Amino acid sequence: MRFTFVPDFYFETFDKADARFLNENGIKYLVLDIDNTLEPYENELPGDGVLAWFAELAANGIKAAFVSNNGRERVERFNSGLGLPMYYKARKPLSKTVRRAMRDMGATAEETALMGDQVFTDVWAARNSGIRAILVPPIKDKRDPFTRFKRLLERPVLKKYMKNKDRGGQG
Repeated sequence: MRFTFVPDFYFETFDKADARFLNENGIKYLVLDIDNTLEPYENELPGDGVLAWFAELAANGIKAAFVSNNGRERVERFNSGLGLPMYYKARKPLSKTVRRAMRDMGATAEETALMGDQVFTDVWAARNSGIRAILVPPIKDKRDPFTRFKRLLERPVLKKYMKNKDRGGQG
């Protein structure tokens, strides 16, 4: 049984979801968040680790697209050297932009996962789009009161994931 906010997979860093893992799980398409998922907010460009990971995905036939709630300038700058399909001001957790990215890539729901760092935007957007969710902890968390409150609300969701995982489930 899939719970709305519980991810299908959880990794300590984005690159732990490597091409082997994705292929073993039938994931041929990735919809990706940027900030705090792949790089901290203040990193304008992808670092060497992100570039190497994308090279590995491409070498294994895995397609990716950025779907970000951030503005056009941020997403375009980050994507400038990668040339991936990109969608900004996505309004996640709404599914419209995620579904558009999937359609544009030729993806089916069964072959697609969304990776992000937030339960109430990224995991929920995956659920609303009928695809699997991969959650990673934020690379560098904001410390404003709203974000701290949101992270507090995420704790029971992560406990549920760990409990299901320990019983042999996926979340």
